[in-house]
Amino acid sequence: MIKAKCVPYLRRGQPVKQKALTNGDDYTIVATYGSVYRGIVQYYLLAGDVHRLHRLRWVMETSMLKTLAGKHRSSVSRMAARHKAKVPTPQGVRTCFEARIERDGRQPLVARFGGIPLHRQRTATVIDRQPIRVDHPQKEIIKRLLADTCEVCQHKGEVQVHHVRKLVDLGASGPLQPLWAKAMANRRRKTLVVCTSCHDRIHSGQPGLPHTQ
Repeated sequence: MIKAKCVPYLRRGQPVKQKALTNGDDYTIVATYGSVYRGIVQYYLLAGDVHRLHRLRWVMETSMLKTLAGKHRSSVSRMAARHKAKVPTPQGVRTCFEARIERDGRQPLVARFGGIPLHRQRTATVIDRQPIRVDHPQKEIIKRLLADTCEVCQHKGEVQVHHVRKLVDLGASGPLQPLWAKAMANRRRKTLVVCTSCHDRIHSGQPGLPHTQ
């Protein structure tokens, strides 16, 4: 069971970051890891060898810190120092990792990973619940692709993505600027979701503008 639970967080035997979580804030990342780990530990508190979950804790903890480091382009040690905290438990003070969202006039929102003593609890109650799916926010380009609509002629159907290296490659705004360049300039994006016909016209009708292949 421990090996199976560790698999999603390992690559070649080493903990790795979860790229799908790097778009979220620190609170979301810590809360996601914390809820998964807490659910597994609480389920197995009746087991006599629950202490063996130390392996899972280390794997998930390292993966979480690497995810935070990847988000902030920092190091694991800096992320550990930033989020490390102490929590009291019946077995003494334990080290955990916290992320807080301060709120005016109200208690802060606190997400926590770890801080759970891995000691057997003979009176623990196991409550099976269907896990809640966490939908992470999608990138803007994915939403635009899923819309399946050309951003030039508004035609619905199979779409492609047109790229330019820099926004300055679109040229100066004015009556001579093509429609597709105006659409990219208005969005201030180096990508444009277009249909096949518009994409062909862009490459054949504007040879002077440098485009990526």
